[in-house]
Amino acid sequence: MSSKLTAGDLQVIGRVAVFRGLKPETVHHIIAPATAVMLRRHEWIMRQGEPATAFFIVIDGWIKLYRSTLSGDEAVIEIMTKGDSFAEAAAFTGSRYIASAEAVDTARVARVPADHLVKCIHENPVIASSMIASISTHMHHLVQQVEHLKVQNGVQRVAEFLASLALANQHKSAVVLPYDKVLIAAQLGLTPESLSRAFARLKAVGVAIDAAHVVVKDVAKLRQIAADDRGSVRGSLWSIH
Repeated sequence: MSSKLTAGDLQVIGRVAVFRGLKPETVHHIIAPATAVMLRRHEWIMRQGEPATAFFIVIDGWIKLYRSTLSGDEAVIEIMTKGDSFAEAAAFTGSRYIASAEAVDTARVARVPADHLVKCIHENPVIASSMIASISTHMHHLVQQVEHLKVQNGVQRVAEFLASLALANQHKSAVVLPYDKVLIAAQLGLTPESLSRAFARLKAVGVAIDAAHVVVKDVAKLRQIAADDRGSVRGSLWSIH
């Protein structure tokens, strides 16, 4: 279901990375025809292979980006949340969506028409510079994700994920897993069974898990585990891939 953007929606949109460096009036012009789309759990907003008719900004909730194989398997690329944008490169170039996007749970997303975006870029090339910088940053983030999948083992990936949920300046932190463990496993390139074993191994460094609630006694220790070379950490933590 689509509706007009609210004042709260506009506040979120005004802070997204893709518009960084642009004047407020330029941002307002870009999003003038945008609409807010309410998505139910598992409802999709774009499909892999379809023409890119818009790009999107997450206003609230979580959005799963994934690619489907010919055999029907899913490869989770990224989980987007409030203030994240996606599909701007496809909208910018007039190509097709390289992935599908669906709501993890109830979500609210701004839809910005691609044809209007292209028109705005022709009128003001500065917009293109801002978008290219944002896309470049996003690509760098994806490269880091691939690197982690290649270099880090399962325990390290889980440690980094939990540390990312904790506040940066906290020594001890209580966090809530933002979505179900099956999706977390897919995001980290693990099976659900490997994820459970990684959680169990992290108990040794003070991680306590009760359903979706997690208490981390030493956030710095988790970050150290995530960052350390395989050879610098001893013990059974390294046995899970």
